[in-house]
Amino acid sequence: MIGLLSLNSLSSCDSTAQKSEETATSTERQETNLLATAAFDTAKYENASNELNLTGKITFNQDQVVKVFPLVGGHIETLKADLGDYVKKGQTLAVIRSGDLADLEQQSVEAKGQLSVAQKNLQVAEDMTKAGLSSQRELVASQEQLLAAKGEVNRVNERRRIVGGNGAVYIVKAPVSGFIVEKSASQGMELRSDDPENLFTISNLDHVWVLANVYESDLSNVKEGDQATITTLSYPDKIFRGRIDKIFNVLDPDSKTLKVRVTLDNADYRLKPEMFANVSVTYAGHDKRVAIPAKAVVFDKNRNFVVMVNNKNQPLVREVDIYKSIGSKTYLSGGLTPGDRVVTNNQLLIYNALGN
Repeated sequence: MIGLLSLNSLSSCDSTAQKSEETATSTERQETNLLATAAFDTAKYENASNELNLTGKITFNQDQVVKVFPLVGGHIETLKADLGDYVKKGQTLAVIRSGDLADLEQQSVEAKGQLSVAQKNLQVAEDMTKAGLSSQRELVASQEQLLAAKGEVNRVNERRRIVGGNGAVYIVKAPVSGFIVEKSASQGMELRSDDPENLFTISNLDHVWVLANVYESDLSNVKEGDQATITTLSYPDKIFRGRIDKIFNVLDPDSKTLKVRVTLDNADYRLKPEMFANVSVTYAGHDKRVAIPAKAVVFDKNRNFVVMVNNKNQPLVREVDIYKSIGSKTYLSGGLTPGDRVVTNNQLLIYNALGN
């Protein structure tokens, strides 16, 4: 009876050991398969970056803003464009019935008439001089009269070329392609040629500026070339990335802030001028830390872990102490040394497999 129990006990132990070996082999195979599809990165010892959070707004790219002024006074008969419209270069924006243009037309006729008279006077003066009936002085005066008449014709023609139009009708055309972002013109409006107000403002929104406010206490931490990430209330899940390309070295007397500029590509016209923006600027710190990709960290049971790979290419779970995370990087106070390799994708699956 005792022998039978001993045999059964040994048989049970062998079975348990066999199952444990099979489980271990299965786990190793699972880990090996997961490692084959994993990506790795190396922990580096570097200066820990700092982050500065600023507020700002989206504005026009002032290098691509064109204000459209009327070159003549008159009466706006027709408007062909409205606020927010996209217009192409040369497109008609408004039609103006202009008395100034009619006067210019009359000046052109008079200048041509004076030119014809001057040409005939010169011909007569030349003939009379040859016949000895006129002095050389009168000939020179006729020549100067002709030059003045030609100059007046050229002046009027150049003025007509600049102003454009036909008869008394002046056409306001878009000088560039873009969006109409400001509009003061309305149908029936009376215009003066000396009016300083523009009718339209056109801006190309392919690129926009982000102007952020920096307080005096943070001025030493900001410089041109620093990386910046921008978020907006309209697109909270979308992150726009750029660099500080200009620092306006003048403090606002009221807010005591200095403005910095980030230029963003806006090919889809998603960003609109006057949108509120949160700007995070990353700048180099002075303390050195071990840095790893932020996505390599696994948070579990109120602690932080990474999956690292040893020299034998075996995955190990290592607990780490996080100093801080900036953007896509996490800086550590302990847990890893420079040169350690960490898993940066599928790490959660491998972590769970090791935990099992």
